[in-house]
This record gives sequence, structure tokens and C-alpha cells, in this order.
Amino acid sequence: MQFTDIAVNLGDAMFQGKYHGKQRHRGDIDDMIARARNAGVTRQILTGTSLKTSQQMRAYAEQYDLHSTAGCHPTSTAEIDKYRGGEEAYFSALKELIASDLQTKRIVSIGEVGLDYDRLRFAPKETQLKHLPRLLLLSKEYNLPLFLHDRHPEAHRDLVRIMKEVGFGPDWAGGVVHSFTGTVEEMKELLDMGLYIGVNGCSLKTQENIDVVKAIPLDRLMLETDAPWCSVTTGHVSFKYLPKDLVVVERVKPEKFVEGKGVKGRNEPADVSSEFLKADGQVVLIAHIVANIRGEPVEKVARAAFDNTTRLFYPDQVQDGKDVL
Repeated sequence: MQFTDIAVNLGDAMFQGKYHGKQRHRGDIDDMIARARNAGVTRQILTGTSLKTSQQMRAYAEQYDLHSTAGCHPTSTAEIDKYRGGEEAYFSALKELIASDLQTKRIVSIGEVGLDYDRLRFAPKETQLKHLPRLLLLSKEYNLPLFLHDRHPEAHRDLVRIMKEVGFGPDWAGGVVHSFTGTVEEMKELLDMGLYIGVNGCSLKTQENIDVVKAIPLDRLMLETDAPWCSVTTGHVSFKYLPKDLVVVERVKPEKFVEGKGVKGRNEPADVSSEFLKADGQVVLIAHIVANIRGEPVEKVARAAFDNTTRLFYPDQVQDGKDVL
């Protein structure tokens, strides 16, 4: 089985060994990426959440032979008006980054963009709404799929409305709503727009979440970790769907860092071991849980999710509808 983790926040300080502003251990990005590849996570898409992190993720993608997104997370949109030179200068710099990559194609998506009304302390609703249309239109301009954030029922309504207003449709490059936590009805509305649905630990907390996962068509499903966030915990309804043969790798506190071991409180694409596989990844764990929820073989779920991500983010690697890898 091969896996694509469509959401990895590699720029988070935890991967540099920093927690709550304190250095607890050395940075271990090299180790984390190696563990993921050993686990069958052959692709990772690094999430750009601002101009700076989009630039940083593009550099990491080049360094580690991965891919990335470029955009501005809704909770980061307040930085656009504060940027030296203002909104025009910000978008000019973002466009310059995307345009400079058109040949190397490390940037495979416009994102993370969307709306988040749960954390308005970071960016007011008005600010998010002001900049969303222009961010969405980058997808049309550069023919790149959207990597979307949709958090809060009212935000969902506004996101759908604005996407329709800017003309999102079949002639665009498509998109995925990642870390989906909405209702079945909201999910179906996104499907009707031609979008994919990304599932991680945060998508599997409640019984309502479980019902959504059951209802996602297999040809619209994607898997992710949103590392270092969104781990599956014992308090999640999904925990009971964890296969008995999968055992969480021993993890230690950040200040007691040990080579080769995981870190407590930090999710990463490779974070689970199995008596059948030398190293399963967290995204592999998500695949097992989703498969058990749906009553389908994990190989079927894994293959579908991998093919879906190929069609959306790596269309050059598809021939006659099949992944050429």
C-alpha cells in the first residue's frame, strides 16, 4: 500500500524541537520524513498557511523531494493588510512564488485558504471575507487545485456562496476540503461542487463525524494527518475502530527525546507500528480506522485515497485514468 498525506505542517516549531517557545530537543525533520517513507507514505504535501510559510514549504519540498501548497490560511489573513506595501504587495509576492515554480511543479495546490469562524481572535470575519475571493481566484489563474479550510456552519455557508460567486466550477482545477468536521449535508453540498473530502483524526472525534465518513463516496476520499496536530486519542469515538494489531510506537516527553522514538503530543505521518508491517504511519492508521468504520478492506480504501490524490494534485502522473507510479 502507498499513501499520500495531503496535510503536513512541516513548518511547525515542534519539528524543530520547540514546544511553547522552549527548545526541548534537536530538530528531527529528516528522521520524521524517513519514518514516513518507510511506512509507505510516499508523498507528503506540505501546508503553506501564510506567505512566509508558503515560501518555507516550497523550499522544504525542494529539499526533501516533496510537494507543497501556497496560500494564506483564514486565520492568517490579518497579515495581508499589515504587510509592507499592503494587500497589493502581499499578493504580488504570493504570485511571484507560485509563478516561479510553474516549471519545477513543487507547488501543487493553492492553499490553505477558506474560512474559520471558530478562531476569530486571529482574523475577524470581515478580514477573512475580504481576501477570500482573491485567494480563490489564484486557483483559476494558475490552474492549480484548491486546498480548502471550512470550519463552522456559518463559515461553510459563506465559503460555498463565495466560491459560487467567483465562478468555481468544472473548468477549474478542482479542490479538497481538508480536515473536514462538518455534517453529512454539508459534505454532500461540497461533493455536488466537485470537491474531495480530506479526513484526519479531527474528522473522527464524534459519532456525527463517523456518520460522515461512512457517507463519503470512496472516489472522493483523501487521507491526512494535519501533523503535528489532529492525533487520534482515546477520547475519540473512532478509537474503538483502531485495529487490535496496531500498537502506538513508544513515545517520550519532548524534554526526554530519544533517537528513533516518537514525541508525546506531536502527530507525524509515521507514528504507529504493527506486528505485520515494520512501520505504519499515522496516515496509515487513519486508513485502517476509516476502513473499519466503512466495513471495507484497508487496501481498497488506501488505493482509492491514493488514486484520488493523484488525480487532483498530480494529474501529469495519470494515464488512462490510472496512476503511472
